[in-house]
Amino acid sequence: MNTLRNMAEIKYQIITPDDNENIKLIADWYLSEWNIPVQTTINKTKMLSPANHEFQILMTVNSIPIATGGLYNHVGLLDRESRFKIYKNWLALVYTKPDNRGNGLGALICKRIQSHAKDLGLKDIYLFTHTAENLYKRLAWQKLERLSLGGKDIVIMKKDL
Repeated sequence: MNTLRNMAEIKYQIITPDDNENIKLIADWYLSEWNIPVQTTINKTKMLSPANHEFQILMTVNSIPIATGGLYNHVGLLDRESRFKIYKNWLALVYTKPDNRGNGLGALICKRIQSHAKDLGLKDIYLFTHTAENLYKRLAWQKLERLSLGGKDIVIMKKDL
């Protein structure tokens, strides 16, 4: 892990609505990972509102797109559990290319999203996961609640910035 980081040039960029090439790339990643239709991701990404503190970040390593994630005010969980609508600013759709997993890059993109959210003046952010609870615990996220949803053990977490 440290070797990769020491030898790599890691950069981050906020995706803008006119960045069609990277939006399409992210949409392809999300299709392959979570079966989210390409057009759904394209539409959602183009509609992210900086005025509402929503954004998508792309990480490149040596100029190669490797990971992404964002901050959203609406996530799928809210459609199924409306009581969570009291929370805004959800860290979501964190993705690292499969051949680059296990090198700490997911943690790096999460830290960058958290940092950008703090720079925007946010005091706290939220997430839900059924696969990466340990990652977020290492990043000092706090468990708010655990629930079973669609046969999955979901944890809702909060991060004070």
